[in-house]
Amino acid sequence: KTTMLNCLAEFATVHVVPATTSATDVMALSPHGIFLSNGPGDPEMVHGAPATIRQLHGTSVPLFGICLGHQLLGLALGGKTYKLPFGHHGANHPVRNMATGSVEITSQNHNFCIDADSLATLVDVTHVNLNDNTNEGMRVRDANAFSVQYHPEAGPGPHDSRYLFAEFVSMIGRA
Repeated sequence: KTTMLNCLAEFATVHVVPATTSATDVMALSPHGIFLSNGPGDPEMVHGAPATIRQLHGTSVPLFGICLGHQLLGLALGGKTYKLPFGHHGANHPVRNMATGSVEITSQNHNFCIDADSLATLVDVTHVNLNDNTNEGMRVRDANAFSVQYHPEAGPGPHDSRYLFAEFVSMIGRA
């Protein structure tokens, strides 16, 4: 999505690579951060991506995932996904930021969710959907990796969550 690239380009030189790119080829680009983008469908059907993300997670390079990227990071960590009864679609989903207690109005378009309990020993849930209490974000403990299920870059759409890109920049600066 162009808006996603524009948000990233505000602070970084962006190299877009296909989902089939190996971890070795990604690391050959000497990235300061790795962004796991959104995409359609069932995350279980994106064969090979969790293994590649697991290898990338093993580096010190910060990771940030959105939507399908969030789900694939969860799978890479050994988590499980499940299909939502109706999915989350539209630009008005309330999500609680667990760190601040604030509610963000988010744009969403997905049918699958990470089972937070399947990663309880590895991640902290950072965001929760207030409509159904599902996992909308997580931060990997003891690692430079976090992700959200929704679209902080939505355009047009709510911009309540654009701060996540600044958080990614900060993480890169600390790495």
